[in-house]
Amino acid sequence: MRTLSILLSIACLACGNARDSGDVEATSLLGEVLTRPVFAAERAAELEANLAAARAAHAAEPGSEEAAIWVGRRLAYLGRYRDAIAWYTARLAQHPESFRLRRHRGHRYISIRDLDAAIADLALAADLAEDVPDEVEADGAPNAQNIPIGTTHSNIYYHLGLAHYLAGDYEGALAAYERGAEFSRGNDDKLCSSSHWLYLTLRRLERDAEAQAVLAPIHADMDVIENFAYHRALLFYKGELTAEQALGSEAEGGMALASAGYGVATWYLVEGDGEGARELYERIVAECNWAAFGRIAAEAELARL
Repeated sequence: MRTLSILLSIACLACGNARDSGDVEATSLLGEVLTRPVFAAERAAELEANLAAARAAHAAEPGSEEAAIWVGRRLAYLGRYRDAIAWYTARLAQHPESFRLRRHRGHRYISIRDLDAAIADLALAADLAEDVPDEVEADGAPNAQNIPIGTTHSNIYYHLGLAHYLAGDYEGALAAYERGAEFSRGNDDKLCSSSHWLYLTLRRLERDAEAQAVLAPIHADMDVIENFAYHRALLFYKGELTAEQALGSEAEGGMALASAGYGVATWYLVEGDGEGARELYERIVAECNWAAFGRIAAEAELARL
């Protein structure tokens, strides 16, 4: 983790005074200044209206943890990650024991590449939520079937595992993903997303037999409604799809490339094809939304390479 933190510090110095711009949200792990996304007018109006409604709901119930969370989520959907973090921080003064606020703030610390802060938030969220019953977490951007796939506990451990993984702490990632797997049973989408990162974690730890075992319950006819790219990546690891099939079509957009592409590239890396891995990591960084987890992971790999 320390090596990646040093690289990020150097990257931040390299960006000079670029952070003075109000549109700058983060610096990539490769030193690139990352600015707030620009949305088409209709989409921007929709997102701003959603934020206004969330603010109104919170104003009506200023003591509501749920209302507070939705303001932060709506800020983040506009790409205002630092504003979301500041909002969550202020609300934590009202709700200091809120694992849910920390879960969401931890997610957005990942977005801005502050991995140490993300790990601290998500680890504390896991501790605070330990004895609390799991429950479905509503989606801010519903899938095609409008069926939420995440739960409070599965989302905490998923993001905690990811933060450790991005920092290069694969043992920490493994512990979080194994714990999170307990909350993914019976949900093919969560099984695919957690299995994807768990498989890659075990491969990075050179625990290949255990990684192969992770793939046992994965099959082509799973009831996936959202995590199609992760599903294809897993089938690629099993040898049932080619790399091209796993990457999907251009029509799916950059999110599919970031998710499946990072997995394919890392499979190349652990199989000894460093050049193929680097080429695909560079493509992900060049083409994908900078907030996508696969894009952040590709940055981390290139920084280490």
